[in-house]
Amino acid sequence: MHLSRSRIIQIIFILSMLVFMVRLFFIQVLSSEYGAVAEKNIVQRIEQYPCRGSIYDRNQQLLVANEPIYDLWIVPNAVQGIDIGDFCGMFNISEAVFQKRLKQAKQFSAIQPSVFMKDIDHYELARIQEQLVDYPGFYIKARTVRHYCYPSLANTFGYLGEINSKQLVSTRYHGYKKGDFIGVSGLEAQYERWLSGSRGIQYKIIDAKGKEKGVFKNGKLDVCCEPGKDLVISIDIDLQVYGEMLLANKKGSIVAIEPATGQILAIVASPSYDPKRLATNTMKQHFVVLEQDPDCPLFHRPIMAMHPPGSIFKLVQALIGLQEQVIVPSARCACNKKVVNCHVHPSPVNLHQAIQYSCNPYFYHVFRSIINQKVVKNTYADTCMGLKKWTNYVRGFGLGMPLGIDVPYEKGGYVPDTHLYDAKYGVGRWQHSTIRSLDIGQGELLITPLQMANLAVIIANKGFYYTPHLALEQDIGVQKHVVDIEENYFDLVVHAMQAVVASGSGSRARVKGITVCGKTGTVENLHGKDHAVFMGFAPMEKPQIAIAVYVENAGWGARSAAAIAGLMIEKYLKKVVARKGMEAYVLKGDFGD
Repeated sequence: MHLSRSRIIQIIFILSMLVFMVRLFFIQVLSSEYGAVAEKNIVQRIEQYPCRGSIYDRNQQLLVANEPIYDLWIVPNAVQGIDIGDFCGMFNISEAVFQKRLKQAKQFSAIQPSVFMKDIDHYELARIQEQLVDYPGFYIKARTVRHYCYPSLANTFGYLGEINSKQLVSTRYHGYKKGDFIGVSGLEAQYERWLSGSRGIQYKIIDAKGKEKGVFKNGKLDVCCEPGKDLVISIDIDLQVYGEMLLANKKGSIVAIEPATGQILAIVASPSYDPKRLATNTMKQHFVVLEQDPDCPLFHRPIMAMHPPGSIFKLVQALIGLQEQVIVPSARCACNKKVVNCHVHPSPVNLHQAIQYSCNPYFYHVFRSIINQKVVKNTYADTCMGLKKWTNYVRGFGLGMPLGIDVPYEKGGYVPDTHLYDAKYGVGRWQHSTIRSLDIGQGELLITPLQMANLAVIIANKGFYYTPHLALEQDIGVQKHVVDIEENYFDLVVHAMQAVVASGSGSRARVKGITVCGKTGTVENLHGKDHAVFMGFAPMEKPQIAIAVYVENAGWGARSAAAIAGLMIEKYLKKVVARKGMEAYVLKGDFGD
């Protein structure tokens, strides 16, 4: 039986309808791909940023907190019937800027929100909030910025900045997105993951015009926001603030460490800046000014400045000499200024007196005895062998490499070795007379103020130190490091350091009722006035604080550096400084007398 033409057309039409209905059922019900596309068109994904963790000092004093700041967001399709001129006047922008930002927002999404204007403070918010209801499509979204309770520790805290394209592809910042703020330097960078927390996500239903219609799937897909964890650091903020006051209008560093733990009590860089300057909506302008400042306030001197240590290094020479048994502590040596220049002091001197009076000729002989032990007859080869041994000892004191402080960009100083002198003078063409400036901590030897303070820790502990650190609650790999020097040799040096303060060049570091041990140094500076240095610890028995002070272009260390160190020790151990005359002397900054 043949079907009529009309019947055939009807069958084709019915089959086509069936195919269409099956396909529609598949798209709407069975296909998750198309379902997701549909949901994307009506579901708004709102990210909620967590509060960053606060930072506290060792005594639970709040140092860094958060304060709200606001961004203006836009949903382009919802922007209808507004007076653009009035809007631009309210926000003090031109109509050209308005149109440019609107275009950028539309290119991102017509119905998804994006940032229209950043960094509106609460004063500005109070001014515009009531008027904003007249401008549909715009709304305010809060976030937080850092609030600093003290104008201190700027370089140690570091600052936050918007993540860059290179960081976005780094595994370290997995999960971060364009526009996120991260720690750029200092503790903010070191403990970014600890402080940052994790963002929350909320899904809302919106219509084609961008208007909110309710919560998507009763909030089942929402993710709660987790605030960042607080960070407790070892700093004593009262000591830190006092140290910054003492170094005001000077260039230099103060580092104070608790010997028994390696915890840093104060880390002062001068000049520095108020950390608030890099925590506002004018950060970019401030950063440029700070970066171009010839005094380099962004330079974290305590961990980045590398200086010759000067006479404080004589303590290391003494300990190496004792360990190598090339020094007889009771043996006396004449202060022969023809060998190397020295200041006026009693002569001849034994080891104790050589440290007490900082005798240059004595340590000339000590260093020569260390590196020329006549292991072989050839003087040049003997010096090379001796310097290799000396270099290993010096590096054992934590010199020539970063100590591992939990602040980024620490420098390691420099310990010269045979490779340097072979390259500079030729193999077998240098000897003690070529490198004799190392006798008294000059020449190519460079160490940081942090390493200077750590030397004081090693002597205070009589042979060991813990990795210097700031964070108290994190597992940051703090290790005990033991120096290859017998403990009894440290006793000799400690008693000599006590004499330096009691009746030697370190008298300005004396504190009534406290036995202070120390060593002064004056570092030659070819480009101006010499630098002043002091390192020491107190009390002599069971030391609670080890300290290094380095003041650039301040002349003799016996003046500025020793005075500052003594005041810092007094402040920490007694809480109140009684020597107001010494304090006034330091604050005046005239160290000529």
